[in-house]
Amino acid sequence: MKRNPNMTQLKANYLFPEINSRKKQFLAKNPDASIISLGIGDTTEPIPQSIVQVLEEASSNLGMQKTYSGYGPEQGIQTLRQKIAQKIYTNQVNADEVFVSDGAKCDIGRLQMLFGSDISIAVQDPAYPVYIEGSLIQGVTEVISMPCCPENDFFPDLTTVPRTDLIYICSPNNPTGAVATKSQLEELVKFASNNRSIIIFDAAYANYIQDPSLPKSIFEIEGAREVAIEIGSFSKLAGFTGVRLGWTVIPKELKYDDGSSVRADWNRITSTIFNGASNIAQIGGCAVFEESGFEEIKSLTKYYLDNASIIKEALENLGHEVFGGVNAPYLWVRFKGQKSWDVFQNFLEQLHIVTTPGSGFGEAGEGYVRFTAFGHRENILEAVERLKAGTFSNCCIAR
Repeated sequence: MKRNPNMTQLKANYLFPEINSRKKQFLAKNPDASIISLGIGDTTEPIPQSIVQVLEEASSNLGMQKTYSGYGPEQGIQTLRQKIAQKIYTNQVNADEVFVSDGAKCDIGRLQMLFGSDISIAVQDPAYPVYIEGSLIQGVTEVISMPCCPENDFFPDLTTVPRTDLIYICSPNNPTGAVATKSQLEELVKFASNNRSIIIFDAAYANYIQDPSLPKSIFEIEGAREVAIEIGSFSKLAGFTGVRLGWTVIPKELKYDDGSSVRADWNRITSTIFNGASNIAQIGGCAVFEESGFEEIKSLTKYYLDNASIIKEALENLGHEVFGGVNAPYLWVRFKGQKSWDVFQNFLEQLHIVTTPGSGFGEAGEGYVRFTAFGHRENILEAVERLKAGTFSNCCIAR
């Protein structure tokens, strides 16, 4: 049979496997090198014990006749849906509008399947690669780039954006670390309403927002229930990157142009191609929202934010231009006049530090690299010492 022609639209390698490939190539030539990874945004600290105990108990229960459980509802365990609605959204959404999944990235792919190929999309540039690459796999051909840079506070200038069916927005943003303000999101909701567009709002890093004036959810904005879908994740909230658990909120008010329900179609997609998130993971997710679990994950969030602060201070003291790292676990560092992959390679070869090249997130990311705050504290401090001691800072300061 013939190959899916949409696959030819993709780059040879997805960004993060390419980073790992270069890291392996370097280690093959330098086997004694001690690499510190500040590139891929994977959590490093253990899941809090009160949550681990529940995960262990849920796993053990599968081994006993009277507590064994098989398939659960595809939409998610009702208790967890209720807890997400209450704890994350303070009941601004209803439990039956929350659909539990095996992760935010998986849900993005299923949403792209839901909306199909005969659509237009607008995407922040730079952006998480799956927004564009997943759309290309579906056969989407009309992709509008919305440049986000220091000059527009890393938020799209909507006066220059044409009307599209879908608008992808991530806040706190991956990769720039920028957090959308209330006025920016109000402008976005109004723009989507006027254009009869749907916003795909990726809030996977919302727990890092500590400034109470900054919205954690698009549904804090009046009118958002008519125009927005929100995606959430336990990955960075509770260290569930390997456990796999997330959710998507689709309000009942969200309709297609013929008046039919987007939520009803999402329920149909979910029921057709997904058998529900792991029962064990969902029970662990419920424990996240218990009093002890919630306090423990707040400590995890603070730990990573402190890491971000340490890296940010060190880079700024060396004269680098640093964005993000406040209310977000990512730092976006500009190297004017230099190619992102060249800077990445210099960090790897000279300081044995892995970063993420900004160009991997889009054209507007050229000249930047992303640092992640996910790491053991001792590695973060060692990386800072390497930055201070290395000659690299002298040749790659943004000018």
